[in-house]
Amino acid sequence: MRWLSYFLKCILGGFIAMQIYFVIQIALWTTLDPMSTAFQRAERWRLCGFHWSCPIQSSWVPYQQISANLKRAVLVSEDDIFFQHKGVRVEDIQKAWEKNQLNKSRAGNRSKTALRGGSTITQQLAKNLFLSSEQNYLRKGQELLITGLLEMILSKQRLLEIYLNSVEWGEGIFGIGAASMYYYKISPALLDREQAAALASALPAPKCFDKSQYCRKANIHFPTRQDFILENMDRVALMPLKK
Repeated sequence: MRWLSYFLKCILGGFIAMQIYFVIQIALWTTLDPMSTAFQRAERWRLCGFHWSCPIQSSWVPYQQISANLKRAVLVSEDDIFFQHKGVRVEDIQKAWEKNQLNKSRAGNRSKTALRGGSTITQQLAKNLFLSSEQNYLRKGQELLITGLLEMILSKQRLLEIYLNSVEWGEGIFGIGAASMYYYKISPALLDREQAAALASALPAPKCFDKSQYCRKANIHFPTRQDFILENMDRVALMPLKK
């Protein structure tokens, strides 16, 4: 069974090499801004294929030049205790697991049953930066490992800065720099409370927020979500933790 031992060693070696790559890449982002994410590259390929010109919009905006309204609104929408947790909210993962098991049993254990969310901002960032959109528990495990590396190497402020500059805000629209110009023709620093809440409400279904043809699979009412965000923005504190 020497071949099996060799095969397993190759798999282990490849896994370790991949984690080392993640560590090096994340360490570089302490000073360098990511040029793109795995999700952005996948979307570029979907929209443009081999064409050089492509309707992908993205422009980096430093953390200090992003409206505090937008930061608070995004935290309410996606992860209200982002500055308090260590990258994972265990209760949310447990709820997601229970919901997924219920969905699978109702669907007769069909492999295409969609997995429910429950991800923190750091988990979303790990997925967008490095992973595919495929939903399975092996990918989820790798997502959790990358989440731990992100939290260990980067500050909370840096994590939120990268997230706000890389998250999708419509078809081909990535980052708050492109989003604020696309929807309101202003810089991110000038976003008021209503504009910030509207943009934050889009994050669970950004393509639907942008174009109605993508709304068939999106079960979300944006005005209601926007009102909820507006009501809760003042209770979210921006307290970046320095490392």
